[in-house]
Amino acid sequence: MACFASLKEDLKTLEQLFSKNQERFQVLSSSVDELSCRFVGRSGERFVIHANITETYPHTSAIWFAETEDKTVSAAIERLTDNGDSNYNILKQIRQLLTDLCNFHDVPLPAEVFSLDEAIKAKVAVCDEVGLSSSDVIMSEDEDMERDIEDTEDDFHYEMEEEESESSSKSDLDDIGTENIAVLERLKFNQRQDYLKGSVAGSVQATDRLMKELKDIYKSDSYKKGIYCVELQSDSLYDWVVKLYKVDPDSALNTDLKTYREKEGKDHILLNITYKDSFPFEPPFVRVVSPVLTGGYVLGGGAICMELLTKQGWSSAYSLESLILQIAATLVKGKARIQFSATKNQYSLARAQQSFKSLVQIHEKNGWFTPPKEDG
Repeated sequence: MACFASLKEDLKTLEQLFSKNQERFQVLSSSVDELSCRFVGRSGERFVIHANITETYPHTSAIWFAETEDKTVSAAIERLTDNGDSNYNILKQIRQLLTDLCNFHDVPLPAEVFSLDEAIKAKVAVCDEVGLSSSDVIMSEDEDMERDIEDTEDDFHYEMEEEESESSSKSDLDDIGTENIAVLERLKFNQRQDYLKGSVAGSVQATDRLMKELKDIYKSDSYKKGIYCVELQSDSLYDWVVKLYKVDPDSALNTDLKTYREKEGKDHILLNITYKDSFPFEPPFVRVVSPVLTGGYVLGGGAICMELLTKQGWSSAYSLESLILQIAATLVKGKARIQFSATKNQYSLARAQQSFKSLVQIHEKNGWFTPPKEDG
């Protein structure tokens, strides 16, 4: 909780120093989850930059991304993840970001930087006075929770089955509804047509595995009970739309879903899952499309912070139904809430990919760990 209070204090300092009227650098909005700021270049060009502040802050860097592909902004963001633990404080990262951007654009640092330096010095002095021995306790708690997560993830493995023979293929459809059988047949027909035209999409290994996964989902109890449903975008086996209808009934997210139904007539969390030709040996990319959520390990643009979704944490033995149910559990565990006041276009594929890329880079350097319980 001390980290939470300290973060709030730091964000307040940034808002006071860099208001929306500041000529060079402005804090547009801030919360304990996300910071948005704007840098104004020499010729008046404006660059909006975001930082997702994860549950592991300040042990790991905020996840920085921008709404531009400008090389100077990309270079400045990359440098933020190259420093050691001492630079993960948001005040220090803003100081470095602003310094690099001003250097790249050949403009002077704003006078407010001197006040920022004083705030940083004051924070360092406080840390030196109280000491940092509590970090050892935090790390031990993190390791305990990591072991719990590993035990849970073991439940998501299943043993690969041998390819089904032609004689048993019909019996495999016995537990599948008529509409879903029609989807499977349409997919097979389209695959044959693409083959004849010489325009086959995807790879044989990925297509075969995805067909099996889809068939298993259509037969599963969770699917039949309406916990979630799966639709294919433009009949593409590589682009899934997942509607998550039910979460833990005792969670705040479940209460929000009821309000969401009453206010906007929608009753589900919409996910998009896309696959590469290398599936199942590489993980799918998963993002939240709507509604906009706070908490729940959901990053800017809708990407999801889960080791399971990285090359490091993924296994080709995971089933896609287990993945979907794990995402639902992760949203609840992370205390996700629907942000009813959010703008409708806040999530996008480009923003999700960029923030997830930054997340992976950070965790490749620092590893993965779960925050202590008292930090939420």
